[in-house]
Amino acid sequence: MKTPPFLLLATLAFWGWQSGFLLVGTLMGVLLESTRIVRARWDLAAADFRRIWNFCVLLALALVVFAFAGNPEGGGLNGLLHSSAAASVRSIGLSATAFLRWLPMTLFMIIAAQVFNEREAIPASAISFIARRRLQKFATPERYVNVSYPYFIVCLFSAGIHTNQGSRTYFFGEAILLVWALWSLRSRRYGIASWLGTLALVMGIAYVGHLGVSQLRQTLESYNAQWMTRFLRQRTDAALTTTSLGQIGELKLSPRIVIRVEPKDGSAPPVYLREASYRIYRSSKQTWHAGDLKNEFELRQPEPDATTWILLPGKTNPSVVNLACYLNGWSREIEAPDGLLPLPAGSSRLEQLPVATLKSSKNGAVLAGGLGFVIFDARYGPGATIDSPPGSTNFDFDVPAEEAPALDQVISEMHLAGATDEQKLAAVQNFFAGKFTYSTWQAADKLAGTNETVLGRFLLNSRSGHCEYFATATVLLLRQLKIPARYAVGYVVHEPSGHGYVVRGRDAHAWCLAWNEQAKHWVDFDTTPGSWVAEEGKHKSPLEWLSDVSSWIGFQFAKFRWGQTNLRQYLLWALVPVLLLLLYQIIFRRGRKRRATPKAGTAAATIFWPGLDSEFYLLERKLAARGVPRPPGQPLSDWLKRALADSALADLRAPLQELLRLHYCHRFDPKGLRDDERAALTRDAKSCLETLSRK
Repeated sequence: MKTPPFLLLATLAFWGWQSGFLLVGTLMGVLLESTRIVRARWDLAAADFRRIWNFCVLLALALVVFAFAGNPEGGGLNGLLHSSAAASVRSIGLSATAFLRWLPMTLFMIIAAQVFNEREAIPASAISFIARRRLQKFATPERYVNVSYPYFIVCLFSAGIHTNQGSRTYFFGEAILLVWALWSLRSRRYGIASWLGTLALVMGIAYVGHLGVSQLRQTLESYNAQWMTRFLRQRTDAALTTTSLGQIGELKLSPRIVIRVEPKDGSAPPVYLREASYRIYRSSKQTWHAGDLKNEFELRQPEPDATTWILLPGKTNPSVVNLACYLNGWSREIEAPDGLLPLPAGSSRLEQLPVATLKSSKNGAVLAGGLGFVIFDARYGPGATIDSPPGSTNFDFDVPAEEAPALDQVISEMHLAGATDEQKLAAVQNFFAGKFTYSTWQAADKLAGTNETVLGRFLLNSRSGHCEYFATATVLLLRQLKIPARYAVGYVVHEPSGHGYVVRGRDAHAWCLAWNEQAKHWVDFDTTPGSWVAEEGKHKSPLEWLSDVSSWIGFQFAKFRWGQTNLRQYLLWALVPVLLLLLYQIIFRRGRKRRATPKAGTAAATIFWPGLDSEFYLLERKLAARGVPRPPGQPLSDWLKRALADSALADLRAPLQELLRLHYCHRFDPKGLRDDERAALTRDAKSCLETLSRK
């Protein structure tokens, strides 16, 4: 069925208005409706329509690749062609909405081919694989369908793929267009009042449902990325970390690869990748806190290239490392993934980091937002860090009162009276190295008394534990010795892989930051026995390679998903020649026939399909002129019997029946007529025409 006049023009203009393509939509609509004025038509075969359909499908695939890889915003044509990974600050749901928003453009060629085709319909086999198979297998007659109404529905649907700004223009515009489209299809069995009343009731119900749809879509989009990222690794909180001190049983961490490290320019790999540090220890809950409200994150501005971020201006960095990691948080501020970056100590410059926002805290944490996965270069070196120095508050010297007795007893064992800071640090290092062991197992021993703490038991009795015990004890010991210290968390880099290193979940680590009063900067100070790496390695499963394969696949997918690879451009460029080849075949295929549509009452002068040049049609018009016209849909055989009922044409009955047989073979038989049969059709038809003229 054809749509009413100018409905497609109005619908495409409405889609363009709602989607930000008003000019494009209007031009597309004008082109489709121009067939009411322009008489040019093309005779497109089923093979032509298949090429056009393949072109549309391939174009849609290219847009899916583009939208999914790095431009989920959709937006205008400029954003479509020039988006960057930094624009990918929305969830994965927007990739699908961008593709759906562009559907009228991707399917435009097929509807344009239909309206400029002589038949104004599309072979079902061109767009349906099932119809094509049936046509090939059973040799059934080709079915033609008019896709004007389906395209109309697609345009209305795509017009609704936009952010809800609180306006009702889409709903009422859609209602008007639907009434326009359905008016010509209404049943004549019912009155106009009944039809309009039923339609009003349906639209009223639809309006009630329309009110909450956009809000539901936005809610689903905001949670989409959170659902995905929760399967990767636990997010580090810059404000609070809960330790496993006092946890009974074995501490098991994941073998999943969470960070990939590749040193560059001959640099050595960093030992530590720090995510955050903390200053306040709550002994009752075994938790570390960042500090007071003045420790909030400060927004940083990128360099002109939008991918370079300066953390420490003026610092020279001898080392550079490439890092790939996931950002597993979610920012309600920008409605996009965010997370703390694992950075080497002394990082002062981040390059090739295409995030939307970057913030840093006084505790040395760097929070990036906008992408769920990033690959970037970090320039670093010894010396200054972005951490604030010990301030006027006592946070970097604070020791919980309940921990002081155990700390004082340990200090008395080390005999540090009159020692310098360097001597104190060396004594603490030797104390833990000589008298403590690393263990991931904690027995269910009861505390010796009501005043004993979990940390006190570790220092005085068990003297065995994991890194959180050592880091917490070290920080508090240094503070008790009047050396500012902080609790740091992150990862240790030690496992080679290819040209770089991999960091697993079980490589998560905690250590101490000690203040160097002479150099005026913080230094990493780790007292956990070095055997902890080998101890964690004992938990390695024989099937860990399967986890590594899964991690590698996830890594490659994340690179593609978040635009951290050039694969998107390669795919698009690979599709371009295929699209151009299809377009060339569609437009310049040899043998294409084109004509101007004849005006009503004039004879067609150009042949469009096999058999239409049969001279039998001249006989049909001649007999119709004698007062026996053939009604639409009546077979030629039935009509000829009625026309030859005239006794004056008795001598023409046998020749005309034979001519009809030859005409049917010429018109419908795939083999056609032999040369002698074709000549006989022409010769005998002219003879019968002369006889009819005499009669």
